[in-house]
Amino acid sequence: MVLPVMSLYFDGYQQASAFMLGLALGIYGLTQAIFQIPLGLLSDKIGRRPVIFGGLLLFILGSVVAAVADSAIGVVMGRALQGMGAIASTLMALVTDLTAEQNRTKAMASIGGSIGISFAIAMVLGPIVASHFGMAGIFWLTAILGLIGAVIVYTAIPKTFSMRQNRETQTDLQQLSRLLRTPALMRLNIGIFFLHLTLMAAFVVIPSILVQQLHIDPDQLWWVYLSLLGGGFIAMLPAMIVAERRNAQKQSFVSAVVLMTGAMFVLGSAQTTVVILVMLFIYFAAFNLLEASLPSWLSKICPVGNRGTAMGIYSTCQFLGAFTGGILGGWALSTIGVNGLFWLLAFILLFWCFVAITMTSPKPLQTMILRVGETKANEFVKSISTIAGVEDILLIEGEDLAYVKVDKTLIDLERIQPFINRT
Repeated sequence: MVLPVMSLYFDGYQQASAFMLGLALGIYGLTQAIFQIPLGLLSDKIGRRPVIFGGLLLFILGSVVAAVADSAIGVVMGRALQGMGAIASTLMALVTDLTAEQNRTKAMASIGGSIGISFAIAMVLGPIVASHFGMAGIFWLTAILGLIGAVIVYTAIPKTFSMRQNRETQTDLQQLSRLLRTPALMRLNIGIFFLHLTLMAAFVVIPSILVQQLHIDPDQLWWVYLSLLGGGFIAMLPAMIVAERRNAQKQSFVSAVVLMTGAMFVLGSAQTTVVILVMLFIYFAAFNLLEASLPSWLSKICPVGNRGTAMGIYSTCQFLGAFTGGILGGWALSTIGVNGLFWLLAFILLFWCFVAITMTSPKPLQTMILRVGETKANEFVKSISTIAGVEDILLIEGEDLAYVKVDKTLIDLERIQPFINRT
């Protein structure tokens, strides 16, 4: 809700400047990045619920600090506190802990859908709330929403479950270095970094362009964002479905990055209302497709048994991108202007195009958790490795579980079923 309106209302704070605007937008991403993996590790030790509940309390505190602030520094402090409630990866781990393997894909899809819907609602609701109650109204509303979330965590989430049920939800520091050096994962981490860098940097100036250059009343911004986001979602959905069915994820992915790059180049020189709105529409459509494609791609290619660690790195890169984008946007606005900012983002995205071209489309893989039972480890591996569609196997010493990555189009379910049903 802050993103689409902060640049319009930030001048009302003491000590406001373009740099402080960028810092206020981006500092949330910095503290999210810093605390994402540590809180994930803490949740492995003390449980998911306490970490999620504590993170929401920090978010509420930060919202209140920002709501009562009358200076830019106060807003920055509140946003930093909000970001310290870095529970995204812990929430995803909780979903994995509480769902059976056969239902996990549906659960993750519902979470991803709710994130996308909440983003769209926030982009529409933010301008409406700000036009009536100012930025303070948005921060008070986020505090209330955080409180509702805390109540749900306390009353509705099961208190007892085994986190050792799925090792993939846990963060392993020993694997950090290896995963950071894995080329395929590195390209995805670079991608999510640039995606959120451009989003945050662009929104340093997009609200002002809509109001000052296109003469759209701030009270009417909500329908502009609704049209751009809703239209962009409708435009990207068929492309994503076709890409999944025809195993053309790379072509779809690269095309979206190219379109986003072109939109930034045009926005750097566009003057007419129609051109600006069309380019923003293209940008949002490409953004929606990439935002949905990147985590799906990551889940397919990350090494078996390391999803929790890989997702922690991914989330950290995402929020670092948001922080960098805020700082870069504020600096660019004060030094090279609006057009210069868009051209700078275009060249950054052009570099991403070259990175994306080197990517390889992921196989349709998923991880299955099998029970070893009384079979010796070497005999189990020998039996499983001969089954068609098995790509990778991870056995954990001292556990009765094996994490097996399989190709969904090739796996012989009849042969692997006995290992799923073992007690």
